Amino acid sequence: MLKVGLTGGIGSGKSEVSSLLQERGAVIIDADKIAREVVEPGTPGLAAVAAEFGDEVLLPDGGLDREKVGSIVFADRERLAALNAIVHPLVGARMQELMDAAAEDAVVVHDVPLLAENGLAEAYDVVVVVDTPLETQLDRLVARRGMTEQDARARISNQASREDRRAIADHVIDNSGSLDDLKAQVDTLWEALIHRA
Repeated sequence: MLKVGLTGGIGSGKSEVSSLLQERGAVIIDADKIAREVVEPGTPGLAAVAAEFGDEVLLPDGGLDREKVGSIVFADRERLAALNAIVHPLVGARMQELMDAAAEDAVVVHDVPLLAENGLAEAYDVVVVVDTPLETQLDRLVARRGMTEQDARARISNQASREDRRAIADHVIDNSGSLDDLKAQVDTLWEALIHRA
């Protein structure tokens, strides 16, 4: 089994790279998706988040108000650390379950947004960083996700710098071009991963 860590800043296009790798046969373990699952209504994770942040972070249907939580934690590093202390262990346990279920010869890609921030590079055989210029990130976050530029900048500033991510990369995917450019880079990456596996 080849363990691949895939990361990139918010708005870099990491999710698109993850999808392209899945199309080519990779087993994807998506930390963001799992992070949503572990705080779904009725879970111990959601109960712990509500206990830490108060009922104002809950929607009328009992789900987590992600926008409310985001506005709290991305403006306050201590509150972000408190959230991470709840969610990260739950995510880690679920990721391990999924890895244990993968075939022995699989290329398992861990889609981990905060890989660099949490010092996790050593946990993987290969680290792939999806990179894009700051202005492209901002454009995507404002245009596609409807964020204000201020919110987008706050989220970006709470993540590792491009330089820090690139420093841990075995492979860098430059996602500042077209989708065809991206697909070509992913094809090259996939060949390298298969060869390594």
